[in-house]
Amino acid sequence: MSTKSELLARALETSGPLFTRFLAGFDDTNRTSQAEGLPNHACWTLGHLALTLHRASDLLEGDGPKPLPEQHFVTADGRGGTSDRFDTESVCFGSTPDDEPDAYPELPHARRAFDDALARLAGVVRDLDDAQLERTIPWGASELRADDLVTRMVVHNGTHAGQLTDLRRALGLPSVIG
Repeated sequence: MSTKSELLARALETSGPLFTRFLAGFDDTNRTSQAEGLPNHACWTLGHLALTLHRASDLLEGDGPKPLPEQHFVTADGRGGTSDRFDTESVCFGSTPDDEPDAYPELPHARRAFDDALARLAGVVRDLDDAQLERTIPWGASELRADDLVTRMVVHNGTHAGQLTDLRRALGLPSVIG
Protein backbone atom coordinates (compact mmCIF):
# COMPACT_ATOMS: atom_id res chain seq x y z
CA MET A 1 0.00 0.00 0.00
CA SER A 2 1.20 3.47 -0.82
CA THR A 3 0.45 6.72 0.94
CA LYS A 4 -1.38 7.86 -2.20
CA SER A 5 -3.59 4.76 -2.28
CA GLU A 6 -4.42 5.18 1.40
CA LEU A 7 -5.39 8.83 0.89
CA LEU A 8 -7.56 7.99 -2.11
CA ALA A 9 -9.23 5.11 -0.24
CA ARG A 10 -9.97 7.43 2.69
CA ALA A 11 -11.44 10.03 0.32
CA LEU A 12 -13.79 7.37 -1.04
CA GLU A 13 -14.74 6.22 2.45
CA THR A 14 -15.37 9.80 3.54
CA SER A 15 -17.63 10.43 0.54
CA GLY A 16 -20.01 7.70 1.73
CA PRO A 17 -21.43 9.34 4.86
CA LEU A 18 -21.28 12.74 3.19
CA PHE A 19 -23.59 11.32 0.51
CA THR A 20 -25.86 9.15 2.68
CA ARG A 21 -26.69 11.94 5.12
CA PHE A 22 -28.89 13.37 2.35
CA LEU A 23 -31.03 10.22 2.53
CA ALA A 24 -32.49 11.40 5.87
CA GLY A 25 -36.27 11.54 5.53
CA PHE A 26 -36.40 9.05 2.68
CA ASP A 27 -38.03 5.73 3.47
CA ASP A 28 -39.85 3.01 1.59
CA THR A 29 -42.86 5.25 0.97
CA ASN A 30 -40.92 7.96 -0.89
CA ARG A 31 -37.68 6.28 -2.06
CA THR A 32 -38.82 6.50 -5.70
CA SER A 33 -40.56 9.87 -5.45
CA GLN A 34 -39.57 12.32 -8.15
CA ALA A 35 -40.03 16.02 -8.63
CA GLU A 36 -40.72 18.09 -11.72
CA GLY A 37 -37.54 18.95 -13.58
CA LEU A 38 -35.27 16.75 -11.45
CA PRO A 39 -33.78 13.68 -13.08
CA ASN A 40 -33.29 11.06 -10.36
CA HIS A 41 -34.93 9.64 -7.27
CA ALA A 42 -33.14 8.49 -4.13
CA CYS A 43 -33.33 4.76 -4.81
CA TRP A 44 -32.16 5.05 -8.42
CA THR A 45 -29.25 7.17 -7.21
CA LEU A 46 -28.13 4.52 -4.72
CA GLY A 47 -28.26 1.81 -7.37
CA HIS A 48 -26.55 3.93 -9.99
CA LEU A 49 -23.71 4.81 -7.63
CA ALA A 50 -23.34 1.18 -6.51
CA LEU A 51 -23.17 -0.03 -10.12
CA THR A 52 -20.66 2.67 -11.09
CA LEU A 53 -18.47 1.99 -8.06
CA HIS A 54 -18.39 -1.72 -8.89
CA ARG A 55 -17.43 -1.01 -12.50
CA ALA A 56 -14.61 1.29 -11.34
CA SER A 57 -13.41 -1.52 -9.05
CA ASP A 58 -13.42 -3.94 -11.98
CA LEU A 59 -11.31 -1.59 -14.08
CA LEU A 60 -8.82 -0.95 -11.31
CA GLU A 61 -8.46 -4.67 -10.65
CA GLY A 62 -7.72 -5.06 -14.36
CA ASP A 63 -9.57 -8.28 -15.06
CA GLY A 64 -12.46 -6.77 -17.01
CA PRO A 65 -16.07 -6.58 -15.86
CA LYS A 66 -16.99 -9.11 -13.21
CA PRO A 67 -20.46 -10.33 -12.35
CA LEU A 68 -22.13 -7.91 -9.99
CA PRO A 69 -22.98 -9.18 -6.50
CA GLU A 70 -26.12 -11.29 -6.81
CA GLN A 71 -27.37 -10.14 -3.42
CA HIS A 72 -27.70 -6.60 -4.85
CA PHE A 73 -28.21 -6.90 -8.62
CA VAL A 74 -30.10 -8.78 -11.28
CA THR A 75 -29.63 -8.22 -15.00
CA ALA A 76 -32.97 -7.83 -16.73
CA ASP A 77 -34.66 -5.38 -19.07
CA GLY A 78 -34.97 -2.35 -16.85
CA ARG A 79 -38.05 -3.54 -14.97
CA GLY A 80 -36.67 -6.64 -13.31
CA GLY A 81 -35.69 -5.12 -9.98
CA THR A 82 -37.09 -6.61 -6.79
CA SER A 83 -37.61 -5.55 -3.19
CA ASP A 84 -33.99 -6.47 -2.48
CA ARG A 85 -32.10 -6.15 -5.81
CA PHE A 86 -31.52 -3.57 -8.52
CA ASP A 87 -31.99 -4.36 -12.17
CA THR A 88 -28.68 -3.24 -13.70
CA GLU A 89 -30.49 -1.83 -16.73
CA SER A 90 -32.68 0.39 -14.56
CA VAL A 91 -29.74 2.15 -12.88
CA CYS A 92 -27.07 2.19 -15.58
CA PHE A 93 -25.77 5.33 -17.28
CA GLY A 94 -28.52 6.63 -19.57
CA SER A 95 -31.37 4.86 -17.77
CA THR A 96 -34.52 6.77 -16.88
CA PRO A 97 -35.71 6.48 -13.28
CA ASP A 98 -39.40 5.81 -12.80
CA ASP A 99 -41.58 6.22 -9.72
CA GLU A 100 -42.32 2.49 -9.63
CA PRO A 101 -41.46 1.24 -6.14
CA ASP A 102 -41.86 -2.42 -7.11
CA ALA A 103 -39.05 -2.06 -9.67
CA TYR A 104 -36.50 -0.97 -7.05
CA PRO A 105 -35.23 -2.46 -3.80
CA GLU A 106 -36.44 -1.27 -0.44
CA LEU A 107 -34.27 1.47 1.01
CA PRO A 108 -32.26 -0.66 3.49
CA HIS A 109 -31.23 -2.99 0.65
CA ALA A 110 -30.41 -0.07 -1.62
CA ARG A 111 -28.22 1.52 1.06
CA ARG A 112 -26.44 -1.78 1.66
CA ALA A 113 -25.71 -2.11 -2.07
CA PHE A 114 -24.14 1.37 -2.05
CA ASP A 115 -22.17 0.77 1.15
CA ASP A 116 -20.84 -2.58 -0.09
CA ALA A 117 -19.80 -1.14 -3.46
CA LEU A 118 -18.04 1.78 -1.82
CA ALA A 119 -16.22 -0.53 0.61
CA ARG A 120 -15.16 -2.77 -2.28
CA LEU A 121 -13.72 0.14 -4.25
CA ALA A 122 -11.91 1.56 -1.21
CA GLY A 123 -10.38 -1.88 -0.59
CA VAL A 124 -9.27 -2.22 -4.20
CA VAL A 125 -7.72 1.25 -4.15
CA ARG A 126 -5.98 0.64 -0.84
CA ASP A 127 -4.20 -2.38 -2.38
CA LEU A 128 -2.81 -0.47 -5.38
CA ASP A 129 0.76 0.70 -5.55
CA ASP A 130 1.86 4.00 -7.09
CA ALA A 131 2.62 2.45 -10.49
CA GLN A 132 -0.87 0.92 -10.64
CA LEU A 133 -2.42 4.27 -9.71
CA GLU A 134 -0.52 6.01 -12.51
CA ARG A 135 -1.51 3.61 -15.29
CA THR A 136 -4.06 4.64 -17.88
CA ILE A 137 -7.34 2.74 -18.04
CA PRO A 138 -10.41 3.03 -20.28
CA TRP A 139 -13.45 4.89 -18.95
CA GLY A 140 -16.35 5.20 -21.36
CA ALA A 141 -15.14 6.71 -24.61
CA SER A 142 -11.97 8.09 -23.03
CA GLU A 143 -9.04 7.05 -20.89
CA LEU A 144 -8.08 8.18 -17.40
CA ARG A 145 -5.23 7.62 -15.06
CA ALA A 146 -6.33 5.18 -12.37
CA ASP A 147 -5.89 7.75 -9.61
CA ASP A 148 -8.01 10.21 -11.58
CA LEU A 149 -10.75 7.60 -11.90
CA VAL A 150 -10.80 7.26 -8.12
CA THR A 151 -11.07 11.03 -7.74
CA ARG A 152 -13.85 11.01 -10.29
CA MET A 153 -15.79 8.48 -8.17
CA VAL A 154 -15.54 10.77 -5.14
CA VAL A 155 -16.82 13.70 -7.25
CA HIS A 156 -19.53 11.47 -8.78
CA ASN A 157 -20.82 10.69 -5.28
CA GLY A 158 -20.81 14.43 -4.53
CA THR A 159 -22.66 15.27 -7.73
CA HIS A 160 -25.45 12.91 -6.80
CA ALA A 161 -25.50 14.24 -3.23
CA GLY A 162 -26.24 17.63 -4.80
CA GLN A 163 -29.09 16.12 -6.81
CA LEU A 164 -30.51 14.63 -3.61
CA THR A 165 -30.33 18.06 -2.00
CA ASP A 166 -32.43 19.51 -4.82
CA LEU A 167 -34.87 16.59 -4.61
CA ARG A 168 -35.20 17.02 -0.86
CA ARG A 169 -36.14 20.68 -1.30
CA ALA A 170 -38.64 19.89 -4.04
CA LEU A 171 -40.29 17.17 -1.90
CA GLY A 172 -40.46 19.46 1.15
CA LEU A 173 -38.02 17.47 3.28
CA PRO A 174 -36.14 19.46 5.93
CA SER A 175 -32.55 20.51 5.46
CA VAL A 176 -29.88 18.17 6.79
CA ILE A 177 -27.26 20.93 6.93
CA GLY A 178 -27.29 23.64 9.56
